[in-house]
Amino acid sequence: MKIGITCYPTYGGSGVVASELGIELAERGHQVHFISYEMPFKINKYYKNIYFHEVEVLEYPLFKYPPYSLSLSVKMAEIFESAGLDIMHVHYAIPHAASAYLAQSILGKDSNFKFITTLHGTDITIVGNHSSFFKLTKFCMENSSGITCVSNYLKQLTMETFDINKDIEVIYNFVDTSKYKRNKCDKSNLGLIKKDEFGIIHVSNFRPVKKIRNIIEVFCRVRKEINCKLILVGEGPELAFAKETVKRLDLSSKVFFLGRKDNVVPLLNCADLYLLPSKSESFGVSALEALSCEVPVIGTNVGGLKEVVADGVCGYLFDPDDIDSMSKASINILSDKNLFGKLSAGARETALKFDSKVIIPKYIEYYNKIIKS
Repeated sequence: MKIGITCYPTYGGSGVVASELGIELAERGHQVHFISYEMPFKINKYYKNIYFHEVEVLEYPLFKYPPYSLSLSVKMAEIFESAGLDIMHVHYAIPHAASAYLAQSILGKDSNFKFITTLHGTDITIVGNHSSFFKLTKFCMENSSGITCVSNYLKQLTMETFDINKDIEVIYNFVDTSKYKRNKCDKSNLGLIKKDEFGIIHVSNFRPVKKIRNIIEVFCRVRKEINCKLILVGEGPELAFAKETVKRLDLSSKVFFLGRKDNVVPLLNCADLYLLPSKSESFGVSALEALSCEVPVIGTNVGGLKEVVADGVCGYLFDPDDIDSMSKASINILSDKNLFGKLSAGARETALKFDSKVIIPKYIEYYNKIIKS
């Protein structure tokens, strides 16, 4: 099969999932064509069967903002024809689904151009739900050849918000459990966490929804009773605030800001607990990666994270602002070896349910269904 994939190439859940999906498909012998303004950051080496097509944007004084979505439409149409694609798969509704619809119109009905739109969360809850994009988002979804969501929560929210009269397939996000796994080597090898210290970690794009300030508050309370350090991975609008807060609290020697990291497996192997007290998560890819490395998760009980983290089995879920309960649960996990062992084992067992070997065939099956429809 020849598959076109368009996604945001930057650090973020939708880009990570789209990139990993492309890699998995290519390894199964399918030909994958990424179409975007730059190579997705996860595609950081040569992969057989993966091709990249850069979208060139016209710079012209008349345009205050370069018309990327229009250039993307033209490139989609061009590659669909020249590479003989069977299906186009766009991640994140705006503007990618709109560009795909326009590409379909450019080629005409006889071209058999079909596209699938995968919704990841904020394209529905924030961008698509904004008054300036609501009607366009609804139009694009209703005119997609197929729609998938990464959780049942997001499917239900999409149907209620946009009153979509179209079938939506739920295909969960996935993790390569053969790559994301616990390495029994000395966790002090990276020079972050000492042998007698516990590691608490968070990985994200540091947007306000991630509640970074709550993570720091939980850590402050936990470290009063547990010898631990905090590892923060990623960049985003809340990063400056987080750094200033850590400095003000005199925690600079206890908190590591590592910026963006393509490979977080070694860091997860340094960790004993993952914090994700987000205001909402449509799925929680970073939490799944932590679970796969046998790291229990303290997360939020709203959104799609409940479909990933089973409360009491591989971690605990609380209200995003329930700092007291999150702190107590964190202390209990790190101070009770039996509880930690139980949750760590449960974490790995949970992750295996979302293994790429389980999820990728569902995408392939859905591709074939839409192509034949």
